[in-house]
Amino acid sequence: MTIRTRLALQFSAILAVTLLLFSLVIYFFTYQSRRNFFTDSLFARARIVAHVYLDGTNRADEDSRASYRRYLRQFYRTLPAEEVRVYDASNRVVFREGQQTGKPVPSSLLAGVRQAGSLVELNADHSQTVGLLYRDARRGDFVVVASSVDADSQVEQRTLRNILGGGLLISFIIVGVVGWIFAGQALRPMQRIVQEVDTITAFDLHRRLSQADGQDEVSHLAQRFNSLLDRLETAFAGQRTFVRDASHELRTPLTVLTGELEVALLQERNPTEYRRVLQSTLDAARMLTALTNGLLQIARASDDPSQVPLALVRLDELLLQAHEEVLRRQPTFRIDLEFGEPAADGGAFEVMGNEPLLLSAVLNVLENACKFSKDTHHPIMAILTCVGRQVQLQVVDEGVGMTEADRQQVFVPFFRAEAIRTVPGHGIGLPLTAKIMALHGGSIRVDSKLGVGTQVTLQLPLASV
Repeated sequence: MTIRTRLALQFSAILAVTLLLFSLVIYFFTYQSRRNFFTDSLFARARIVAHVYLDGTNRADEDSRASYRRYLRQFYRTLPAEEVRVYDASNRVVFREGQQTGKPVPSSLLAGVRQAGSLVELNADHSQTVGLLYRDARRGDFVVVASSVDADSQVEQRTLRNILGGGLLISFIIVGVVGWIFAGQALRPMQRIVQEVDTITAFDLHRRLSQADGQDEVSHLAQRFNSLLDRLETAFAGQRTFVRDASHELRTPLTVLTGELEVALLQERNPTEYRRVLQSTLDAARMLTALTNGLLQIARASDDPSQVPLALVRLDELLLQAHEEVLRRQPTFRIDLEFGEPAADGGAFEVMGNEPLLLSAVLNVLENACKFSKDTHHPIMAILTCVGRQVQLQVVDEGVGMTEADRQQVFVPFFRAEAIRTVPGHGIGLPLTAKIMALHGGSIRVDSKLGVGTQVTLQLPLASV
């Protein structure tokens, strides 16, 4: 079932139930009002009969009764199938007016009237019987019983039922048609969004939905979808750039490997030359391995954070481990470590993170500082401190530095600043570190001046105690 059909049916059902309840309320209160009015009319008839009979009857002969009946008809209109009886204290009928049905009045009704003063008995065929206790100081108590059929109400209620039923049927038809049209108009923006989405492919992710300039729910949906398209376009562009740059970087060591091997196979060479070729080939293979590992680490750092195992990691111990590893790889460099005061709650530089990834990030920053400070004699400073609820690691070198334009591109994979093109590397370290920081809810900032040096700042949130 389509949303349009479902909306039309729901709208029609809600309005139909509302109209039905409203019609039932009208019918019920009309019925109650007419029934109460008819009951009051019967009581009025009973009072008139009792008053005329008791106030005007001094003889009990039939001629006197006939004259009283003619007198009564001058005071009120006779009701359909009306019969009025007057009972004395012995429950004997002393006067009767109207239709002579001969149907006896139950003694329980007479007793109920004498006890309660008045009584109403309702029947399913719109007929009513009322009893009234009429007290006379001179002649005693009498019970007046009046019965009649509310034919007018029966006709009026039938007419009202027909009017309400016909009105409901017509209303249902109108509501169904209007609901269908209304649902179509309400869903028209959604249909346009569907049509526009169907035309967007992987080759034109720059396109956006046109219904995102309002404040309603459809506009909010279009805005969210446009945001999704922004992220997809960025991801696709990054993927294409990554594949292009990775292919370019991988081509260099592969070309070296192929060239060296082809030259070695052209003619017979002495062992020294073969050793040189093998050493060159080994260096190219190591370069290829390092590049491949860097690409795998970038892919791993881009994973869903919920899929990366996290544990408590002490950054001071991690920094000591990274310092030892860098000195093993770069024994000619000097790296001075400085540790500030730990967190006030005794957290001891603890963060929630993945230790191998964080170690890789710290190693990348320290190795970059070593590589770009190769021709200087100044030590590299690594300062670990706590700033509020953040652990901060600053790595400061006095190397070649970089321009502001280059600094803004350092997180682009495979980017190489103009001043360091001669330094071996692939442009993977800082982009990988940025991804690792983002994966842990941290941040990285690079401040640099050409010919002065570079400062890299890593920040991670302290683990909650």
